[in-house]
Amino acid sequence: MKRILVVCLGNICRSPAAEAVLTVKARERGIDAYFDSAGTIAAHAGAAPDIRMQRAAEKRGYDLSQIRARRIELGDYYGFDIFLAMDLQNQSDALAMAPPDRKCDIRLLLDFADCDPREAPDPYYGGAEGFETVLDLIERASDRFLDYLEDESG
Repeated sequence: MKRILVVCLGNICRSPAAEAVLTVKARERGIDAYFDSAGTIAAHAGAAPDIRMQRAAEKRGYDLSQIRARRIELGDYYGFDIFLAMDLQNQSDALAMAPPDRKCDIRLLLDFADCDPREAPDPYYGGAEGFETVLDLIERASDRFLDYLEDESG
């Protein structure tokens, strides 16, 4: 079973949404994978995802209500196969925090979407349309990432 950690800054908008989308889509496709999410900072540790993201995701059939924000831990670098960062800064921060003998690959989620932009914008300070845009990008990238997992295991 592949273990994937989705990473953003505070783990309250983008990465919990991606965790939920990937979990649902993998289950629908019968892909044996485990998804979790974390932030590069602990500012929101223990908090539920942003209510605006929860509402936007719920309209699409994704439940974020049980997810709680947490910061990346040292053990994550050994317990997960892949980190999927939401933007270049998240990727850079995750790499800077990584031990030299880490076991995981650290990539950008949207690199699997084959689209521009390569980064999922943080919707936290914007309006409702930002959450919808991010979900669109996450859904597209998730489908392609799951194709990648299937190709890799097949």
